[in-house]
Parts: sequence; C-alpha cells; structure tokens
Amino acid sequence: MYVCMYVYIYIYIYIYIYIYIYVYVFIYYNMFLHVSSRPESCLDHSDSDAHEFVTFRPSSLPEQHYAPSTSEPLSSGLRTLSELLSWGRSSASPLDVATVPLAARDPPLATSGHRTLVSHDMMGGYLDDRFVQGTESEAPYAFYHWQHIDIFNYFTHNLVTVPPAVWINAAHRHGVLVMGTFITEWTEGAAVCEAFLTDEESYRQVADRLVQISHYHSFDGWLVNIENSLSKGAVRNTPLFLRYLTDQMHLRRPGSLVIWYDSVLEDGKLEWQNELNTRNRIFFDACDGLFTNYNWTESSLEAMGSMAAEDAALGGRRADVYVGVDVFARGEVVGGMLDTNKALKLIRKHNFSAAIFAPGWVYETIPDKTSFRLHQDKFWALLSDWLEPHRSTTTLPFVSSFCQGFGKALYWRGQVGHNNTTRGGWFNLSAQELQPLYGQEALRARAPPEEEGGGLRARGCPEEAWSGGSSLLLEGQLAAAEPPGVGFRVFSLQLPLPPVSLVTLVFKSSAGVSVSPELRWIKDKTIGVCVCVCVRVPELQDCELREVLVLVQREQPHDVAFSCRLGEVMVLDQAGLQAPREAVRGVCIEDVVWHRAPGGALRLSATLRWSFPPRLWRYFHLSWRRLRGPGPRGQAGPPVPLGRAYSTLFRLTELEVPGPPARVELRVEPVLKEGLLVPEALWGRRSLSYSGPVETSGDQ
Repeated sequence: MYVCMYVYIYIYIYIYIYIYIYVYVFIYYNMFLHVSSRPESCLDHSDSDAHEFVTFRPSSLPEQHYAPSTSEPLSSGLRTLSELLSWGRSSASPLDVATVPLAARDPPLATSGHRTLVSHDMMGGYLDDRFVQGTESEAPYAFYHWQHIDIFNYFTHNLVTVPPAVWINAAHRHGVLVMGTFITEWTEGAAVCEAFLTDEESYRQVADRLVQISHYHSFDGWLVNIENSLSKGAVRNTPLFLRYLTDQMHLRRPGSLVIWYDSVLEDGKLEWQNELNTRNRIFFDACDGLFTNYNWTESSLEAMGSMAAEDAALGGRRADVYVGVDVFARGEVVGGMLDTNKALKLIRKHNFSAAIFAPGWVYETIPDKTSFRLHQDKFWALLSDWLEPHRSTTTLPFVSSFCQGFGKALYWRGQVGHNNTTRGGWFNLSAQELQPLYGQEALRARAPPEEEGGGLRARGCPEEAWSGGSSLLLEGQLAAAEPPGVGFRVFSLQLPLPPVSLVTLVFKSSAGVSVSPELRWIKDKTIGVCVCVCVRVPELQDCELREVLVLVQREQPHDVAFSCRLGEVMVLDQAGLQAPREAVRGVCIEDVVWHRAPGGALRLSATLRWSFPPRLWRYFHLSWRRLRGPGPRGQAGPPVPLGRAYSTLFRLTELEVPGPPARVELRVEPVLKEGLLVPEALWGRRSLSYSGPVETSGDQ
C-alpha cells in the first residue's frame, strides 16, 4: 500500500511583525487506483474533420529519418560530405528534435574549476536510442548519474553524429550540455578533409551546416575529431575552420562548446600526443578545449601543469583540457574498467578536466544485461570522490517519479495498463525524469564518514513504480545500538519557494518504521530544517529549498530491516493549482500513409501535431476510437491507447483501422506537471474520415 503525503506550507505575512510557515500533513491511503472512466465527449460531431481517399502508395518520407516498412521516426547521422552539404531544415525530421531546454545548474559550468565530459561510444551507436518515440526493449542501456557530469558527447564513426533527441532531452533536464561529433578517419577521411579544407568558402560552408544542425536539433556543440593526416594546405585552414565554427556556435547557441580531439599536429601529421603541448596548441587556441588521447602518464599531466604555470593564458584555461580515460582500458593506460577512479584521482590531483570515454563498458561486458544497474551504480560510486556534483536550479512545479527512462512495465499512478501500449520492457530516455541522488551521495547528509554505507542503499528499481518505469528504493538495517533513524538525501536543489507551496511524497514502506519528508532551506546564507509534521518556523519569506530528504525511523527498540519505496516527489505552487486549465489546440494530421496488411486489414500511419503551453505539460496520453465503420452501419467504439508523447508531435504507425468508408477520432490528453487531470472537454481531438477501395490490386 502506498502513502501519499501532502504537505501544505502556508506563509502568512504580518506587516512589521512576523512571517510564519504552517505545515499540515495529510496522509492518504490506497492511491494506486485505476483512473476512473470518463463520460463520452460532447464533441463527437466536430466540423473540423479531415478526409482522406485511401490509396496504397509507397511512403514519400525519407528513409534516413523513418523506418521504410512502418514510417516509425528514427534518429540518424550523416555519412558523407555531400549529405552534410545538402542538409536543410526541409529535409530534416521534425520529430527528432529535442523538446527540453537546457536547465540551469549550480554551480554554472563556466565557473567549474574542472569538468567531467562523458563520450558515449557504444556498439556503433543508434541502438534502442534511435527510436525517437521509444521502443520495446527488455534490457536496454541508459545513463542516469547526470549530477556527476557536465558534458555528454554522443559518439559514432559517422562523418556527422547527431545526438538522438532522447539523449538531449534527458541531459538537458539535468543541466548537462550535449555535443555531437564530426569525425574523419583513414583514407576516406583524408579525402573529405582535402575537399572541405581547401579554402575559406569550403570550410565555412561545412561549419555553417554543423551550426544549423545543432541549432535545429537543440544540442550544444561539437567534438571535432580529425584522425587522418592533412596536407599543408588543409592543416593551415584547420585552425581557421575551428575558430569560425566556434564563433558561429557561440553566436547561435550561447554557452555551446567546440572541443578538439588530440590527433593531428600543426604540421598535419597524425600523431596522438596524449597531452596538450606546443605541437597541438594551435588547435586548442582556436576552440573551447582539447580532449586528449588516452595513453598519458602522470608525467604528461606534470608537463601540462608546468606549461600552464609558465603561460598565464593557458593557466586560466586548465579546465578546458579534458584528459581522456578509456573505460575499456585499451593500450597502455592509467586506470580503466573498475580502476577508472585511479585515473580520475591523478587527473584531479593536477587540476584538469576529465573525458570519460565509453562508460557503456558497464553494460557491454556483462552477460546478464538486466543486471547492468548494479554494475553501473558500482562504477559511478567508485568515481564519486573525484567528481563534483551539481545541483538543479529549477522553478516550480518540481516533479519527479524517479523514472530512469526504461522499465519492465509502464506505470500510471501505480498501475500497469492505463494507456499502455507496451507488452513488456520499454526504453525512452525522453521519459526520464529528474534523477535523485544514488548510493553514498544519498547518505552523506547524515552518516559520519567512517560509517558511510553501513548496509544502507538508495537505488533505482523497476518494480512497483508510480509513474513511468522505476521507483527509488531505500533499504537497509536500523540497529538497536545506533540512533533510531537515518536520513536519505533524495534531491539537491536550488528552488525558490513561493508564499504558498504544496509538497507531496508518494511512498510505501515495510512494517516497523515510520517515514517522513524533511526539507532543508536557505535564507540569507542561513540553513534551516523543516520536518514535515505540524510545526511553525518563523521568517521563511524569500527562502530557497536546497534539499529534500526522507527520514526513516524504527518504531521499536530492536534491530529492524526496512525497505521504503518512493514513487513520486512534487513541490508545487498552490496558486498554480488554482489557475484556469488550458486546452489542447490545433490538432492536425500530416504525412498520411495507408498500408494493407498481409491478412487484408487496413493500417494507418500519420503524424499528429498540436499546440499546448510547454510550461504546463509533463507528457501526453494519445488514444483513438472508431466513430463509424466499417461501412455505414459500424458503431462507435471505445477509446484505445496509442501511447505517450513527450512532444507536441507524434507519429502513429501501423494503426489497424476499420475498412472504408469509416471515421475515426484521434485524441490528445495532456498530463500536467502537477499530476492533475485535465477535463475531457479540453483534450485535443481530430476526426479523420476516409473512403476508397476495399481492395486494390498491387497493394503493399
């Protein structure tokens, strides 16, 4: 049984006297119920019908962005120079565009003394993550330790790697920059370089396309990796290309980065240096940073430190040197695998940034892919002492169900089945919500250093989620000889609180323990604590919420083993709950494709587009129903789920519909960030009527 705690925080301002916060806690049981059925819409006979004549023609959608057989939207890169130069918005996929803006963070990236870049290179890239709207997958790879990293680079061996929108959404939600990759390699790469580095017009044309691509897809920069020798003319133009690309990126996307990979030297020779030195400094000076090769030693770090000490300009850019660490430990390297922390320790000792390459090792090298969470959590726990976590700087409403973007089932209010089209495991990083603190990070707020851990754990779990695919499981042992409770630090935030706030915690726990949330706030550099029971704390106007904790206390004076499953945390502005509800508007149907299935059934694929204020929605439930058909005597049918959308665009694929003539209704239900239901009268809907041949020769 889950418990939902509603914590009302009322702030009453008395002129010239006091400011008080009253906290009232109400506990509700049995929250994990199916959503009640709703009455039929009164808009069944909308005059905004679209009409189609059924014809069976091949799809005109580009195969690069849509699966040929189903027209399912896909993420992809560009393989050739001609593809890059011919790129345009009109040929790009509007579905493969990130919808989450880059969140603010504390401290800002620009002020970080040293940074951590992750370069995600896994099995050629574009795996489960290529499916823009998610896919069914029993054991996918995902990343969720975002608070430990600053920059995420999606790496493949395509000429141009465009990060999938699902990765951009997940990273941006946590304040992490995302970079694509521009790479040339071997003989073919040398020919590409000779073509685009031949003169100013040519390299500017390539740079302009890269800037346009990053702007269109909403990511934040490029890793430039030239791993082939260059002619004298080409190498002479390379720093000019880098400087122009960097300047244009900064102009179009402020805060973006262009980073050069340690490969080519100033004379055009391909010779990895494993450090920044005078032979590759010209490229570093032309962009935002250098990503070194992986075969460095501590002597390499010492040499760069001496170079920085002697050069004031370089000394101010130590954070722009990203020392590469290959997690697979290929070649003569420091650390790697579960010893990657040894490399991080040395890099931080010399005050440089780190570039962790291929951390998907935690997934690729284990036989049981379903257990990769344990392997990944262990890997990042070993690194945590050498990483600087950042806190999310956000505004209300603050909501997280701890969903990691994948799971064994898709949950809605604790139940599997409501608007659920998956038959089992699923993956969609756009569904990943703000991640909590895991492992030791969750315990440091209370446990003394010598007692950290102590059998206590905080981990993501795919079982019994509240919304999405995972819950946060707190578990451990409360010993009779120790203090009766422990505090788990769930979120580290920078969140201004309004005059009236509502805090909710959805959880369920084992017997023998009590559970309560605790808020830590700051005002005028003064730290305060508010345990969520009936208390009154004076003078909290203009305060910021800094931490959300969960206190677990044993109720009896003996050892207690406990588990507490957190389903959702929300901090809301009560004024926002009283605001008028918005309606979904402008639902339209585009790019319709008809297909005849082998058994003769009629299938419809189409893109739905609508508008709804971005600040309000968490995602959308989509459904359809038959209004008429097949033929004039067919009766209206019940709603059938289509899935969840994390954008105001959705491609429905291979939907089996009644034969013509018929009429169907497509429906868009917004799910608000506050978790409130939207009246059905405000949902978006569009009716599609269609007619045409019942059978067509040469049907596909």
